[in-house]
Amino acid sequence: MKTLKLGLIGHPVKHSLSPWIHHQFMKQAGIEGEYHLYSIEPEVFEDKISKLLESGINGFNITVPYKQRIIPFLDELDPDAEKIGAVNTAVYKDGKWIGYNTDGAGYVRALKQVLPADSSTQRVLMLGAGGAARGIYRALVTEGFSYVDIANRTREKAEQLLQLQEPETVTEILTFAEAEEQIKKYDIIIHTTSVGMSPADNEQIVSLSGLKPNAVVSDIVYKPIETKLLRSAKEQEATIHHGHSMLLYQAQYAFEIWSGKQIIIGDLLDRLEQKVTEA
Repeated sequence: MKTLKLGLIGHPVKHSLSPWIHHQFMKQAGIEGEYHLYSIEPEVFEDKISKLLESGINGFNITVPYKQRIIPFLDELDPDAEKIGAVNTAVYKDGKWIGYNTDGAGYVRALKQVLPADSSTQRVLMLGAGGAARGIYRALVTEGFSYVDIANRTREKAEQLLQLQEPETVTEILTFAEAEEQIKKYDIIIHTTSVGMSPADNEQIVSLSGLKPNAVVSDIVYKPIETKLLRSAKEQEATIHHGHSMLLYQAQYAFEIWSGKQIIIGDLLDRLEQKVTEA
């Protein structure tokens, strides 16, 4: 295979761990390549993107604030990316730029590493209804999870996610207070907001009092590695699932799209944790 030219666009991107992750993947796959960071100012986005698309690059990731703004520049969208309304991965294939969303699917790949083999009938509670939640909710329902409730500060925003439902999905919309009251009925709790990141790293979005001892609690925040929510879950003997695994598995899926090669995670999760801790 020729040298892969890859990158990440966003603003800001200078602290991204994506170059490290994708260079590990290239090494494992035996592919020569490069992965560059492109920090693009919002006022010059159109001009810079047009030049990037014509630069001979094979593919790139997209992070905030451009996951929607990139869409008009692409020739085609994967059906799930179209439904979600956001793209985080673009690939040049057969003369076309095609957009994908690997965030949700990558997240569910990561989550499955800590779930029992058949977990699709377990009750899931999602906390938050923003951009990350859209991708995760879509991936959960397409993977066949039957009961996925959504708690959010505003009911209207949570209801927008119902457009992503599958016919067999049962979803109830809750306030955070209602979610707290019913916490004991959930097997899997997924936190999708930025609460728990600096400067809110001493906060958690709901109390986990009364949590099932064998529940799985997952937080997509990856810095700090162990958020206040995860510490609280651990105190109640829950299985905890860290946010940096989503970062790694969504990148794995993106790299597979670009290269056509399968990547084994192996010890990369532990090594990424070390990188996050040091950063």
